[in-house]
Amino acid sequence: MSLNAMAGKPAPKEMLADISMLVDNYWNRRPDPENQAQLVSFGTSGHRGSSSACTFNETHILAITQAVCEYRAKAGITGPLFIGMDTHALSLPAHKTALEVLAANNVDTRMHTGGQVTPTPLVSFSILSHNSAHAGERADGIVITPSHNPPEDGGFKYNPPHGGPADTDVTDAIEKQANELIKTGLGGVKRMPYEAALASGHIREFDFITPYVEALPQIVDMQAIAASGLRLCADALGGSAWPVWQALARRYSLDLEVANAVNDAQFSFMTLDKDGKIRMDCSSPWAMAGLLAHKDEFDLCFGNDPDSDRHGIVTPQGLMNPNHYLAVCVDYLYRSRPGWKQNMGVGKTLVTSAMVDKVAAGLGRRVYEVPVGFKWFVDPLLQGLCAFGGEESAGASFLRMDGKPWSTDKDGIILNLLAAEMTAKTGLNPAERYSLLTEKYGVSYYERLDAPASGEQKQLLKKLAASDVTASSLAGEAITGIFTKAPGNGAAIGGLKVSTANGWFAARPSGTEDIYKIYAESFVSAAHLAALQQGAQELVSQTFAANIKP
Repeated sequence: MSLNAMAGKPAPKEMLADISMLVDNYWNRRPDPENQAQLVSFGTSGHRGSSSACTFNETHILAITQAVCEYRAKAGITGPLFIGMDTHALSLPAHKTALEVLAANNVDTRMHTGGQVTPTPLVSFSILSHNSAHAGERADGIVITPSHNPPEDGGFKYNPPHGGPADTDVTDAIEKQANELIKTGLGGVKRMPYEAALASGHIREFDFITPYVEALPQIVDMQAIAASGLRLCADALGGSAWPVWQALARRYSLDLEVANAVNDAQFSFMTLDKDGKIRMDCSSPWAMAGLLAHKDEFDLCFGNDPDSDRHGIVTPQGLMNPNHYLAVCVDYLYRSRPGWKQNMGVGKTLVTSAMVDKVAAGLGRRVYEVPVGFKWFVDPLLQGLCAFGGEESAGASFLRMDGKPWSTDKDGIILNLLAAEMTAKTGLNPAERYSLLTEKYGVSYYERLDAPASGEQKQLLKKLAASDVTASSLAGEAITGIFTKAPGNGAAIGGLKVSTANGWFAARPSGTEDIYKIYAESFVSAAHLAALQQGAQELVSQTFAANIKP
């Protein structure tokens, strides 16, 4: 994708979302039950859409919430349901709709005090905390968020009692039932008026922030951060993290400034992303241009997306590549957590930098490589199979200092605090620590790009077997591995990964566009990376030609 001329520049007024129209469309527009594109569709991060496109409207939330109620009843989930939301314009109306259905289904629901916004990691933390204390009364959760997506979008995701993103078997069941309800005119949906729901006794206020903030020393050395005197800045990007940052700054007496602690559903303060859209992506240097302009005023800065499940680390050297920071986290954590058992491995997605593999090998730790999606880290974190799980898109979580689970969903807050801890305790910020890793393991050249693919080609790529690939070399090197299943858990990756001694590529079909995504990494040079990318496209094209009849 070419760089938009407006990337990194303030969003012009004419680009800002019409909030009143979005909300009006949410309540008044209805999806066409015969139009597949307007039905419920759960991706890796739940159902997402926009009210203007008839893909995220009251109808969808009524149906999805009813389907969740029916699922949890069948699954025997009798504990409370913790519900959170972010600051997108469609999150509040969807929150209200969900509460009407939950109360009518007699679901004991916990919402944040005063109906305030609630970050994703705090919902996961609350589910696990409840379930560890009430084994016979399992809790689950809902988070209403489209993550870092543009202001026009809405999102809805379900977290079962394990606290993390629901697996495919769960989301498939919810999606199927929700669409059945839509097609039959919502006749099976139970609901009550919003005020009646709040007065029903089924909806209770709950303080999500205080227990989370009080427990932070169990996972991050807050005392070291406080004693260091580091000048810190947390950019909430107008999202749900800002009340948490303010609370923990007060609790631990941190020298921390919270930027963009505003409730602005237009996100008018944002600078435009690479493609010229408003997107609250804390891992994008263009979206983070506002914070980067002030990086020299602080020892360390960091950001979170609207639901706070992603992290962005800014040092005086600039915004860190998420892959680089994950490698630094692995190197630091496994050296500084004596309570972590030696058999606890390192979790990474198959498109995350191989620098993580090199660091793990240097630590004598096994790598647990899984398909894309944080749901694959849920069981490994709960079981202690992995002490850390991270993905290249700036999402990660890790265990408490004693080796017990903290969250099974991505937690951008603790990842940002960890950057402050390592800076405080080692005297080197994360970027400086990454430079040391490159001296030891080599320089990584990593990039993701897109290539065209028809619907038939995408389906082939998704269902490919390793035996379908006949090539023996890539970018001048012998192929050492061909994978269509993840080495860590044997799950289908929905694409292809090919590795050589000094590089690799992975190809995955897009779920929404006629393209496939190519991830590639070289430990030789930028020219070798380009050769890997060219070789990847040639190999995939040859595979298409050999397996698709004209």
